[in-house]
Amino acid sequence: MFGKMFVLAIVLMAFATPMMAADPLIVITSAFSMAIASGLCALGQGKAIAGAVEAIARNPGAATMIRGLGLLGLVFIESLALFTLVIVFVKG
Repeated sequence: MFGKMFVLAIVLMAFATPMMAADPLIVITSAFSMAIASGLCALGQGKAIAGAVEAIARNPGAATMIRGLGLLGLVFIESLALFTLVIVFVKG
C-alpha cells in the first residue's frame, strides 16, 4: 500500500513541475486539484459534524466545549480548500 501511494505521489509531483506545465495542462491540473481538495474537505467536514453531534448526544453537558472545538476543526478543514485555491491562482 505504501509503495503504491509513493509512486502516486512521485507521478503527481512530476506533473506539477513547471517544465511539464503547458497552458492546457495547468488548467486541467488546477481543476482536478481543486475538485479533489473540495470533495475531500466536504467529506472531512461531514465526518467532523457527525462526530460532534454524536458527542453532544452522549454528553449534553459538554455541548459548548464540543461545539467550539468542532467549529475550530471545521475552520481548519476549510482552510485546506482555501490553501488549494490560493495555490491554483498562484500557479495559473
